[in-house]
Amino acid sequence: MAPRPSLKERRFWQPERSPALLVIPLGLIVTVCVVDVLAPPHVHLGPLLVAAPAITVAFAGARTTAAMGALAVAAQVLIGVLRGVVGTANVQAQIAALIVVSAVCVTVCVVRDRHERQLHQVRSVAEAAQRVLLQPLPARSGPLRIAGLYIPADAEAELGGDLYAAARTAHHSTRLLIGDVRGSGLGAISKTALLLGAFRAAAHRQASLPRLAVHLDAAFRWDTGQWRPRTQEDTTEDFATAVLLDIPDHEPVVHLISCGHPPPLILRGKRIIPLVAEASHLPIGFGGAFGITDYVVQTFPFEAGDLLLLYTDGVIEARSADGRFYPFTERAPQWTGDEPDELLRRLQADLLAHVHAHLDDDAAVVAVRRTASDPPASDPATAWAAPRPPTPPA
Repeated sequence: MAPRPSLKERRFWQPERSPALLVIPLGLIVTVCVVDVLAPPHVHLGPLLVAAPAITVAFAGARTTAAMGALAVAAQVLIGVLRGVVGTANVQAQIAALIVVSAVCVTVCVVRDRHERQLHQVRSVAEAAQRVLLQPLPARSGPLRIAGLYIPADAEAELGGDLYAAARTAHHSTRLLIGDVRGSGLGAISKTALLLGAFRAAAHRQASLPRLAVHLDAAFRWDTGQWRPRTQEDTTEDFATAVLLDIPDHEPVVHLISCGHPPPLILRGKRIIPLVAEASHLPIGFGGAFGITDYVVQTFPFEAGDLLLLYTDGVIEARSADGRFYPFTERAPQWTGDEPDELLRRLQADLLAHVHAHLDDDAAVVAVRRTASDPPASDPATAWAAPRPPTPPA
C-alpha cells in the first residue's frame, strides 16, 4: 500500500530542503542596499526591505525568518549611515516599522509550526491506525505474487470505506477479500474495521467460502443492530459490497463469491477476462435480512502467468474534469507484463493524471499474479512472505 508522505516530506520548501530559496530575500537586501546608496538623494528604496522577512516566512521557519528580519534591519541602518540620514525621523520610523513587521512574521512562523506539529501528531496516530486496520498485503503467498494499493479521496484522510485483506489457510490456499463500505467518515471506518477483523478471525480456518460469507454478513448485521430494541423496526441501510476469493496453490483456478461488487479481471496476455459470477449476491449486511443462508461459489481458470485484478468502484467511476470515466479495462492490458507492485505504481500515476489528482471516492486495487511454481510444501516459512516496503506515492 502506498502511503502519503510524512509531514516533513510534505514541507519540501523548508530551507534545509530548498536552500536556493534564501537567495531571493538575500538578493533583495543586497540590491536595495546598493541601489539606495548609489541613487540620488530624493530616491529612497529602504522601505522595500520589509519584503525580505515577508518573503522568508513563506518557506522558512521562525529562526530563519528572524535572521532575515535582523539582516533587513541592519541593512536599513547601514543605508542610513552611508547616506548620513540615520538620525532622521523618517529613517528611524522605517527601522521601527521593519522591526515590527519582522516580529509579526516570526510570530506567524511560530504559530504555524506549532499547528503543523499538532497536525503531524494527529496524522501519526491515523497512519498507525491505518497500518493496523488496512495491513499491507504479503508480497508472496504460495505461487502468488501480491500487491495492494489504496488511494483515499480526501487528501488529508488516512482511512476510508475501501478495504482489502489476505489470509493463508491450512489447506494450502490463499483467501482474499476486497470490499467497499457504504458511506464515509467514522461510521464507514468502524464498519471497515469490523469486516477486516471478522475476515482475519475466520478466513484461515477450515470453513468453506460460503460459510465465510455468512460469517461476514452475520458479523456486519450484529454490529449494526446489537443496540436496537427488539420492538424497533430495522431501518439500517449500512452495507458493504465485497468479493471473496480462494486461490488453491496446486490447482490453476480461483473460487469466488461476489456480493454486489464489480467483477474481478484476469489479464491473460493482451486479453482481459471479466470474472462475472452467474450468481451475484446481495451486499454484505443484507443477506441475513433477506434470509440468505448460503452463497454460490463460482470457479474460473487462473493459470500460471495470469494476472488477477481486484478493485473498488472508486477506480472505474473516477472522472476527468470533462466527465470521462477512467478507462480501466483499456489501460490495464498495457501493463500485463509488469509485476504486481510495478503495475500498481503505473496504475496509480495514470489514474491520478486522469482525474488531475482529485478523486471523488476512495480507490483500492489488488493485483495477484500466479507464477509457474510455488515454494516447497516442506518449507512453510516460504509460503507467506512479508510485505514489500511501501511504494512511494506517484
